[in-house]
Amino acid sequence: MKKSGILNRHLAGAIAELGHGDGVLVCDAGMPIPSGPRVVDLAFRAGTPSFAEVVDGLLDELVVEGATAAEEIRDANPAAAALLNGHFPGLELVPHDELKVRTEAARLVVRTGEARPYANVLLRCGVFF
Repeated sequence: MKKSGILNRHLAGAIAELGHGDGVLVCDAGMPIPSGPRVVDLAFRAGTPSFAEVVDGLLDELVVEGATAAEEIRDANPAAAALLNGHFPGLELVPHDELKVRTEAARLVVRTGEARPYANVLLRCGVFF
């Protein structure tokens, strides 16, 4: 058994398969999930695990070269907006409907138990060298 890092075998395996430019959607429990990408559903109960916990954990494992969120996050979920702006100074904001369209190209969807609106981010994988 792994001693540290992500212990969920489905998520660890999916991360290992990602490459440069691949998209990873980290979403709240209410985000519509597209049918194409691999889905790892971590939701246990409302709020668990939180969006912040999952984003922080993924950033320990992934190199991210860009991130996109819904512009509605600024007003509807200031805590999630602050979290994302802290991690991604160049955070791209688009209308929520545009974000949903972009998620269809993601390779991986990680569903959290977050129950606050617009706690969603589309990450673009980078390389470590």
